[in-house]
Amino acid sequence: MRLPSPFSQPPIWREGRLGLEVASLLRDPVFRGEGVRDAGGQPAFLIPGFLAGDDSLGVMTRWLRRTGHHTHKAGMRSNVSCSEEAVNRLEERVELLAERREQKVAIIGQSRGGNFARVLAVRRPDLVSGIVALGSPQLDPLAVHPLVRAPVLAVGALGTLGVPGLFRHSCRNGHCCECFWRDMEADFPSGVGYVSIYSRSDGIVDWHACLDPAAEHVEIQASHCGMAVSGQAYRTVGEALARFRRREAGLQQPERYRRAA
Repeated sequence: MRLPSPFSQPPIWREGRLGLEVASLLRDPVFRGEGVRDAGGQPAFLIPGFLAGDDSLGVMTRWLRRTGHHTHKAGMRSNVSCSEEAVNRLEERVELLAERREQKVAIIGQSRGGNFARVLAVRRPDLVSGIVALGSPQLDPLAVHPLVRAPVLAVGALGTLGVPGLFRHSCRNGHCCECFWRDMEADFPSGVGYVSIYSRSDGIVDWHACLDPAAEHVEIQASHCGMAVSGQAYRTVGEALARFRRREAGLQQPERYRRAA
């Protein structure tokens, strides 16, 4: 049985900055693509956070397309289903995208979506070039503010009562998600890139839970929800995906090319 989170309570009032963060992004040169290299059709797969759907990453999706990425959605209206079932569906989508583009896929996941991205990378390093996690509590998915933990418990209760499409309390400690939790704690594959973006002013997730030892940690100033509309996050995402591209290209090019890059 998993113990309660040892992490501290985040300051949820800081999530009130979202409107200001959107306005700041619209004025940021990075939003116009300045300083971001054209991705040349690099496939990017986006996974939203808990209770959120694909539209929550819509601004980032459009920005990625403008900067030359071939984006693909997770196909979620609301990220509330059983973790193992969700990851299995996402794996099918990632596999189809990799086959269609004939190259590995970069995955961007926000919050719970980053947890899913980690598991996908562990299971399918043959499909994933790298992952970027936005405010994802990889060390403990329940290291969140109590006001957010309450809906988690409510969704779990409804799922346990038989409401379709929702995770159940057994998903945390029962048999159905044993493989998911095992892979969440597994060693991260050495050949896959991994960047964890966190903020000390995250009002929902305790930022300490984002510091997966396997990841490269990048601190930004943003609210939890605001990471999807943060200029700092966009720069970090663009740089991370460019590194994933260079590494994959380097593996297919002669040594002379790798030194020149």
